[in-house]
Amino acid sequence: MTKQKILIADDEIIVAKELERRLTKLGYEVTGIASSGDEANAMTAQAAPDLMMMDIKLRGEMSSVGTGERCRYGKIPVAFMIAEADEASLPPTSVNDPYDYVVKPGTDRELRAIIELALRKQGAANAVHEVEDHFFSASIDMLCHLDFDGHFKRLNPAWERTLGFTVEELMSRPFIEFVHPDDRGRTLKQNALVRGGGKALAFENRYLCKDGSFRWFHWNAASHSADRVIYSMARDITAAKQAEEEREKLVRELQAALAELNTLREILPICSYCRKIRDDENYWHTVENYISRHTSTQFSHSICPSCMATEFESQAR
Repeated sequence: MTKQKILIADDEIIVAKELERRLTKLGYEVTGIASSGDEANAMTAQAAPDLMMMDIKLRGEMSSVGTGERCRYGKIPVAFMIAEADEASLPPTSVNDPYDYVVKPGTDRELRAIIELALRKQGAANAVHEVEDHFFSASIDMLCHLDFDGHFKRLNPAWERTLGFTVEELMSRPFIEFVHPDDRGRTLKQNALVRGGGKALAFENRYLCKDGSFRWFHWNAASHSADRVIYSMARDITAAKQAEEEREKLVRELQAALAELNTLREILPICSYCRKIRDDENYWHTVENYISRHTSTQFSHSICPSCMATEFESQAR
């Protein structure tokens, strides 16, 4: 069975040597002893240990491991060694923390328990992150982590496929530079709302493509204030927007055609001699008959003064 490799980080060399002896006796391989945070960083990169046993005093010196981003995302678990006087001041660790504490000097049983627990936590975290990474890379939607300073920290491949920019290009500039100028004001307002603890639900804006065109995105987003990160999912709805615009254009054209048809219907062809009216089926009707068929109007007959003078009175003479 392959021995698990442990790096010791402690500025007290005598304490570190004694710990090395005990760990070796317990069946672990000690890859080295670092006396400072910088040295621990360098030795970690070179030896790739499975776990680090670190004196709590060096915690603040770590840049690539310890409780920083690298440890948080499941690369190297850490077991911190603390003095008994400091134990009461430490916050309890959670199931998801990739580190734990052991009070110096600790029994062999305590050492083994802390190491194995940290390694098991790490194994579970790695499995979870592998699933997350697979989902992140395979998603057809655009997923991203945006820091509170306005820069993308992580993007999945869907961004490159959709916009044409590489992930590196998108992460090299503030995100707002990729937003359509007409949408920037309300986008920044929405971003501030999410950073303040709110959520973006069905928010829409336009993003620049490398070829100079713009695409419509539909956003859902929420923030994690402790990490100062906004977690977002965007969906490309450009095709839906174009279809909506085409539908609206078609409706406008139909409304115009209907208005024109109604106007045409208001023009009645009438004979210049007998005054009959032609209907849509090319039949000719008297005025009374046509109006009676197309309206609820009823006729009562009388004689106008002009006809009375020209027709009735002339015939009476």
